[in-house]
Amino acid sequence: MVEVVPTRFGAGPGAVRPRFLPNESVRSSLDVVGSNCRWPILRENVRAGSMMLVHAVSSSSFLPSRLSPSCRLRTKNNSRSASSRKAQAKKNIRDRQPLDGDSQSADDVREFQAGKNSPPSPDVNLPRGAEGNGAGTATAQIESLLSPDQMNQAPESVALDGGADTKIEIPQPPNRGSSNEEGGSSGVSVNDLMLMIKEAEKNIILLNQVRARALEELENVRSVKDDLQGQVHVLSARLAEADARAKLGDQAKEKNKILEGELNSLQARLDEKELEAKAALQLKAEYVTLQQQAQNLAARLEASSAAGSEVKVLKSQIEDYEEEVKNLRKRVADLNVKEEVVQRLEGEKQTVQEYAHCLELKLAEVEEKEIENARLKAREAVLQAELVRLKAELEETSDASLVTPQLVKETDLLRQQLQALQESMKSAEEDQLALNMVQAENAALREQVQILQQRILESDTEIRQQLELYQDEVEAFQSSLEGLKADSGLGIAQVPVGEMPWDFWSNLLLRIDALMLGKQLSLDDGLELRIMAWRREARIRDAYVAVQNEKDADVAAGLTELTKLKKKPGYHVVHIAAEMAPVAKVGGLGDVVTGLGRALQKKGHLVEIILPKYDCMDYSRIKNLKVLDVELYSYFDGQTHKNKIWLGIVEGLPVYFIEPHHPAKFFWRGQFYGENDDFKRFTYFCRAALEFLLQSGKKPDMIHTHDWQTAAVAPLYWDIYVSQGLDSARLAFTCHNFEYQGVDAPGALASCGLNVQQLHRPDRMQDNFVHDRVNLLKGGIVFSNVVTTVSPTYAQEVRAPEGGRGLHLTLAQHSKKFLGVLNGIDNESWNPATDPLLEFQFSADDLSGKYANKAALRTRLGLAPSEGDDDRPLVGCITRLVPQKGVHLIRHAIYRTLECGGQFILLGSSPVPSIQREFEGIARDFDQHPHIRLVLKYDEALSHSIYAASDMFVIPSIFEPCGLTQMIAMRYGSIPVVRKTGGLNDSVFDADDSSYPEEKKNGFTFSAANEGGLNFALDRAMAYYRTNRQWWRNLVTRAMKMDYSWDHSADEYIDLYRQCLERSKTKL
Repeated sequence: MVEVVPTRFGAGPGAVRPRFLPNESVRSSLDVVGSNCRWPILRENVRAGSMMLVHAVSSSSFLPSRLSPSCRLRTKNNSRSASSRKAQAKKNIRDRQPLDGDSQSADDVREFQAGKNSPPSPDVNLPRGAEGNGAGTATAQIESLLSPDQMNQAPESVALDGGADTKIEIPQPPNRGSSNEEGGSSGVSVNDLMLMIKEAEKNIILLNQVRARALEELENVRSVKDDLQGQVHVLSARLAEADARAKLGDQAKEKNKILEGELNSLQARLDEKELEAKAALQLKAEYVTLQQQAQNLAARLEASSAAGSEVKVLKSQIEDYEEEVKNLRKRVADLNVKEEVVQRLEGEKQTVQEYAHCLELKLAEVEEKEIENARLKAREAVLQAELVRLKAELEETSDASLVTPQLVKETDLLRQQLQALQESMKSAEEDQLALNMVQAENAALREQVQILQQRILESDTEIRQQLELYQDEVEAFQSSLEGLKADSGLGIAQVPVGEMPWDFWSNLLLRIDALMLGKQLSLDDGLELRIMAWRREARIRDAYVAVQNEKDADVAAGLTELTKLKKKPGYHVVHIAAEMAPVAKVGGLGDVVTGLGRALQKKGHLVEIILPKYDCMDYSRIKNLKVLDVELYSYFDGQTHKNKIWLGIVEGLPVYFIEPHHPAKFFWRGQFYGENDDFKRFTYFCRAALEFLLQSGKKPDMIHTHDWQTAAVAPLYWDIYVSQGLDSARLAFTCHNFEYQGVDAPGALASCGLNVQQLHRPDRMQDNFVHDRVNLLKGGIVFSNVVTTVSPTYAQEVRAPEGGRGLHLTLAQHSKKFLGVLNGIDNESWNPATDPLLEFQFSADDLSGKYANKAALRTRLGLAPSEGDDDRPLVGCITRLVPQKGVHLIRHAIYRTLECGGQFILLGSSPVPSIQREFEGIARDFDQHPHIRLVLKYDEALSHSIYAASDMFVIPSIFEPCGLTQMIAMRYGSIPVVRKTGGLNDSVFDADDSSYPEEKKNGFTFSAANEGGLNFALDRAMAYYRTNRQWWRNLVTRAMKMDYSWDHSADEYIDLYRQCLERSKTKL
């Protein structure tokens, strides 16, 4: 409790007057010091001194006319002796009471004033920023501690909220003219006042020191705040990208639902078609069987493609038979069509017969009417004769008297009957005409029926003949197949071992693994057989060909006889990855796994791939996919889970697919990434992959993992599996993009069996930004023997805070094992001389096809054609429209190309809605423009055409780990215009840079990520194109001949493997 105790200084004889007048600044300074002092005893001393000075000034009347009573009292006091003044001063000091509420005694206070004790802890904490705010700050602080009622009270003891039992004395000005009734001195001497001022000065010095320390702390806090703001910006960017990916995932799910609905409808239609085709099921089954036999035989004979003429003849015969089978299939289809025609004719025949029956009924009715007409005609003749007779009688009778009324009546009656007969005759004649028409129509229908019957008979005869011919051909084909089967073993045996296809050797390796996992081959025998297959020895080829169609037990028995220790011809490398092109590809990671694997395989190394078995993979690109009859159990979340192992061949490489039987269905989500539990999905896969290597008895030399999805393999390998016997390998880890790191709570590591307490440390897997998280990418770096990224320049960029995304310090600690290896492209897939998606093929030696593709693409997209020699340069850009790719520079490149007289084509889309809308607006603005075209989607065939047709290719990326676009563009004769970052800086060398040799120059580069930098490179390219065509053609030819294949990169990885294994042997 802080109390404010009023203290009154008298103005009587004992009052003390100062010998100086303190100005307003001194008083304000003392007030500020007193208010801002953090220790109560110092604060009270300063405040007391301030109030005394104020009181001294306010209570004095310095009038030049006369002396006031106070002046006379001062003269009286000065007349005292020095000893009496000293005694009075000591008495005043003894009479001063310590402040109530201070934790120190009066002795403690005096010791503090003498500098012996440290200042007491503060009772009232001042708000931040109170120091140095002027004289009014102290008053404001006191008012902030007082309630409104307390502010209105008389100056007496007032409790404050600053602390308990603490009193602050507030000096009260005395009543003017009053005197001390007791006649004694109750004031404060000048010495006391000066002592207080000196103490206040000391306190001010202390306060300045405290203030300096507070300012230093404030600067530190601001620095920490700036760092946190930087982290917040990074996390905001990541959150925005995550939101975009989530939206893409939702769109993909909606598309999957639509596709599922279409699939169900197609399945229903397929069921209907199957019901309609029951009559031809037997023939189709026979055809499928024959086709399978032909494919198997063709696969076996394909291995003997380089054999003698006998094998070539057999292969040509098979092709002829396959063509005959296709023709037979067409005939069967024709027969099915003819059967439908026959059925339709039968229906028409029945209809015609019914119509003929109706006509016959009508004919009978007409015949009855004809008989009636004949009868009427006879009667008419009789009546006519009677009428003639009557007329004759009338003529003979001349006397009118002889014409009786009866005769007249009879005559009238006969006339009426005659008229009726005449009308009946007319009706009969009309019916006769109708009858004649019906008879003619009936005759024509009878002829048509006869024609249809004849056609039906002919169709039946033709169908029987074709069926008999088909059966004869099937029998002949089966007999030919039997003969070819008898000769196939001899044909394969004649093929040189080195010319056997890779599919054969990969299939043999998978078969050996299946026998080992099924315990039909021992681990030692299996390893020796794998080495023989690895070396591609003829004897294991011959032995396997002889027994490959037998049961597993017979195959194992036949291969066991060949076991013999052999020396490894190269390294055994196992890639554990989340992607592999073309079966499971999202980005460049899939291309690297396939390209590097094939390059290593061609150089004589054994390469195997382990992938998750996604439900959304392209299964059509997997050969010989089958499941092993083996159960693989792996640990996760405190229990073991069953996994299925699938085998297949992708691009000539043996691949193992792991299918978890986990309740969460980790890889049955319809997409590769983007799930909320991606951390758990891929740590489960890492544990299952290592468990498969352990249980299959494999002893690889190198285990190569990629990106954060498989980075957990490294800590799992060293912490768990080395002690269980899986200890032959060393670990290589490649990070393709440091933007994605796999961060989660530490407890997530425990799910796969890792020790969280051991790994959640700054030198291991603790995230460098958010310390209560673990970072899988960091774990891959720390626990791997060698770490690479996808280009040398990117390896330098990620060592900086911006590029490393927080891992730059970790990379600095492990810099000796970290380097960049430039990615490559598949020259077989990207070859303008053989590209089937191009209208005109071309090469570096003949560029005529490139110009033809340019004209064709202009026509296809509606761009203006070239006018004579004034051929506009065509600038291409194929990219994802995301901030990383420099979308603001791409937008500027469109308008800059138009200003320079060129044409621009953009192919790509954006997962960011705002960017997509912006470029859709640009596309609408240039919808009918003759020189600009934007295609805001991805089209594989169109991308090949743009590469082949464009003269220049713009790639203004803000950062680019490697990039394959510039390599593909040069392969197709398009000169890249790029920003110098990442892999772009390692593959594109400026044509105007004299530091590069002439044979290395292949494009135009710029450094600044702004419009001026892009203009600098693009304008130079445009100028060279227009003014020096021969120089430009030479540049195009040089760029097309540059080798950016995987061959050189594979050599670098082999050298890294060798160094890593040699270091491990040296340590042992």
